[in-house]
Amino acid sequence: MKVDRRNFIKTGSLVVLGSLAAPSIIGGCVPMGGSGKTVDISGALNHFGVTEEDMKKVLAAALEKGGNYADLFFEHTFTNSMGLQDGAVNRTSSYIDFGMGVRVLNGDQTGYAYVEEITLDQMLKAARTAARIASGTATVAPANLTEKKIADNRYVAKTAWEDYMVKDKMPYLQRLNDRIFALDSRVIKVNANLADITSHILFCNSEGVTYYDYRPMAQLGASCVMEENGKTETNSAGRSFRMGAEFLNDELIETLSKEVIDRTTILFKAIKPKGGEMPVVMGAGGSGILLHEAIGHAFEADFNRKNISIFSDLLNKKVCNENINVIDDGTIPFNRGSVNIDDDGVEGQKTYIVKNGVLNSYLHDRVSAAHYGIPSTGNGRRESFRQIPIPRMRATYMEAGNVSEDEMIASVKNGIYASIFTNGQVQIGAGDFTFFVKSGYLIEDGKLTQPIKDVNIIGNGPKALADITMVGNNYMMDNGTWTCGKDGQSCPVTCGMPSALVSKLTVGGEN
Repeated sequence: MKVDRRNFIKTGSLVVLGSLAAPSIIGGCVPMGGSGKTVDISGALNHFGVTEEDMKKVLAAALEKGGNYADLFFEHTFTNSMGLQDGAVNRTSSYIDFGMGVRVLNGDQTGYAYVEEITLDQMLKAARTAARIASGTATVAPANLTEKKIADNRYVAKTAWEDYMVKDKMPYLQRLNDRIFALDSRVIKVNANLADITSHILFCNSEGVTYYDYRPMAQLGASCVMEENGKTETNSAGRSFRMGAEFLNDELIETLSKEVIDRTTILFKAIKPKGGEMPVVMGAGGSGILLHEAIGHAFEADFNRKNISIFSDLLNKKVCNENINVIDDGTIPFNRGSVNIDDDGVEGQKTYIVKNGVLNSYLHDRVSAAHYGIPSTGNGRRESFRQIPIPRMRATYMEAGNVSEDEMIASVKNGIYASIFTNGQVQIGAGDFTFFVKSGYLIEDGKLTQPIKDVNIIGNGPKALADITMVGNNYMMDNGTWTCGKDGQSCPVTCGMPSALVSKLTVGGEN
């Protein structure tokens, strides 16, 4: 049994993975049939080897020290990964995770313990440990359990990854490798990675809510090294969706192959620009990292209820141009960041965090929502059964405006156009952020000129948001393999936005 206590930190980060780490085998159990099949709670209980009576006993034990709420989170996740290098698939691995966690709340206090052996005895020990951490004076009894049906499944898998063998996956990596080499004679090396992740989640709480969620995930990425006149450059491309094995198809192979070639080719002509404060046109799609880092983390409600966030006293106040709308959405079909029901037992929702320039809502889990006396926005997420849920982004994006990208470029005398992004981080309290631009262009006299590469952009969240003066009509979601880190936990997310002109950002370049 392991014990975890809530620990707030003041930073968040977002990365997009160019390659996938190969996990090791640590255990196993027989998976329940997935994909589009309907699984009721009785099937989920059988899968985890527990009964409804067991869960009632564990919930009762969790509340026996006076907590006012308790929940149980059961998880069975299996991850398969394979990689290609030097023209052949030469590594594959599988990782299986199985266990459950017990959480007890008493106001702002959180008690949490988890077990990797799901027996009634072990679960009761975990429940009583969590109960002692969040003890109180409440006299709450668990309600009868009622299944919460998923009415609109946002990620039905047509072909379960459980039914797709290594021999079925290998040809796609081989075709990706061969196609990249075929597209450009300058390619000298290709690395490619494929991972599929399937999670079975069973949840119940003392309010009587119980649900089962089957969560598929797929991600495919490639990087290539190209050589021209003795100079080498490398870049990568990837896609990730909550899908089954239907994710793999020839169209995806062609798209990634062309994208990684185009992204690498431009680097041969690219320079590092002169640094300084200047206008920046953010290209559509991956520029959503600006929203994620500049404001997204600072809008997560745990930072605001602790008065850590720079936006803590700006709720319902104007924070930017009235034409700007920013959304965090858990309802987009097959999106990497979508949730049918979050890890707090709340349905996924579409939340306007900025509406018509006004800070409309923070992103809430159960704890922060209770603190503010409002319903949760469905943003309670956790990395696994080993952690408590905390407010986390899902798919964060800006709605389209009414200006063309050409118009905003034409309005800039000297600046940069940023198009491909890799990672970023933010200091929540001060609102200062930085992210890395892999490639883009100089803007000179209203025109794109010299390609640029390897640029850091630095800014302050509220100021950058206020300095957005134009929003493009070309909204795009970036469906790469974005992964967000916070409080020692990682979660899959996505980000997107139309092109946008930020009148002033600090660009780190050559002196």
